[in-house]
Amino acid sequence: MKTSRADREPRLPLFGAALIGVVALAAALAAGHLVAGFLSANASPYLAVGNGAIDLTPVELKDFAVRTFGVYDKLVLLGGMAVVMVLAAAVAGVVSRRSPVPGVVLIAAFGLLGGFAVSQRPDLSTVALLAPLASLIAGVGVFLWLHRLASARSRAEEESSGAAPSRRSVLLAGAGAVVAAGAAGAGGQLLAGTRDAESSRTAIGRLVPAKPAPPIPADADFAKLGTPTFLTSNRDFYRVDTALSVPQVRAEDWSLRLHGMVRNEKRFSYDEIRNRPLIERTITMTCVSNEVGGTYVSTANFIGVDLGDLLREAEVLPGAEQIFSTSVDGWTAGSPVVAALDPERGAMLAIGMNGEPLPVEHGFPARMVIPGLYGYVSATKWVKDLEITTWKARRAYWLDRGWGEQAPIKTQSRIDSPKGFETVPAGKVRVSGVAWAQHTGVERVEVRLGANGNWQPATLSREVGVNTWRMWWTEFEVPAGSHQVTVRAVDKSGYTQTDARAGTVPDGATGWHVISFTAR
Repeated sequence: MKTSRADREPRLPLFGAALIGVVALAAALAAGHLVAGFLSANASPYLAVGNGAIDLTPVELKDFAVRTFGVYDKLVLLGGMAVVMVLAAAVAGVVSRRSPVPGVVLIAAFGLLGGFAVSQRPDLSTVALLAPLASLIAGVGVFLWLHRLASARSRAEEESSGAAPSRRSVLLAGAGAVVAAGAAGAGGQLLAGTRDAESSRTAIGRLVPAKPAPPIPADADFAKLGTPTFLTSNRDFYRVDTALSVPQVRAEDWSLRLHGMVRNEKRFSYDEIRNRPLIERTITMTCVSNEVGGTYVSTANFIGVDLGDLLREAEVLPGAEQIFSTSVDGWTAGSPVVAALDPERGAMLAIGMNGEPLPVEHGFPARMVIPGLYGYVSATKWVKDLEITTWKARRAYWLDRGWGEQAPIKTQSRIDSPKGFETVPAGKVRVSGVAWAQHTGVERVEVRLGANGNWQPATLSREVGVNTWRMWWTEFEVPAGSHQVTVRAVDKSGYTQTDARAGTVPDGATGWHVISFTAR
């Protein structure tokens, strides 16, 4: 009975074969990251596949990830991808114990997947395919090299020949590949850093508006009573977006195109925006992924120019309905033209936040802010293009994923103190929190102790504006035992926050916030 050449080849040790696959994976990822450092961070096959996974994720799963992992949702995704890829690379090595062909086929399949993911990114050109190509060449090359060294060693051991690489040389080769991969990956990170936005942002310095926002009155902030501070620091301001790698755009490279259904197409540079008389507005923003009682709501002093003024300069044509905004990473949003043109609403193209240029993760160089609308239809970060169009002509990113076209922020309230399941001393117990009804305004907040208790009005903080939240507090005489407290808000239109529970999809959560605590 004849045996094939592959059958006559020595079998590599199980662990060694798996390790060859993992080292080849490290080399592939590092090479892709290195080349992406010359092009764009999103050209990295690893990040491109991750971005593709985000785009294909069902709305319910995306909502679960944001709800469960918060700002770490992307880190969890990347970590999960890394685990899967390491296991797959190990399998590629194991199935190649006699012949490298199965492993090469699997690695090539991963390389092609990375290339496809990069080709689908709207923010990348064909040149970006060099990154997955480098990844493919490095992965296959390192796999074949290490497999040949290890096979020669195994063959020599079977034949008791001393003419093969020593065990030490094979280990050194593997270690060298790992070190080279690490150096390449670090090089890619450094190259990306040479073009990052932070140095450009730092050079701008503090922004001084020609028309600053009024100072926040002392009695508008109930932080000493257990609420958040009225103004949220840039560091603590909530962040929800689809960007695995935060876009790095220098102010000197940025411009905004305003076109579509306008008489005068416009293009603005950063300096042209910055040199206008800047305005500052205090605005509370809310994410549509914010559940009842959630923390995806924050307030800041935004600095920039009136978005409506830009539209009026362009002369919007009759019949225009939608501002179709595009981020530098290809993300899109659709906002009502009528909202941006409403002078009472105060829509902005913002370049600053709490006195500083926008933080990079919050949209530097520029972002949109339209009070009263959830962020996915109003708050495009890293914005580069505004197309004036109709709702029928263009569909934004989240509309094709089950979210609503029109998304005014719903009247909501939250209990911040005591915390859920907290234990407090019996007697007088202070209950405090926040309420918001942007562009309508909060009229009053009512709180009750127990599931069937009487509603009592809470003390409200001074109103800063209808586009900001208000703090509230009240007290109850509480005996020892377990208790439940509920809050609801009434806005200035007379609408009382509904108790009907609804999830965040398609246009924001509803329901009363209820917490339980124990008094002793």
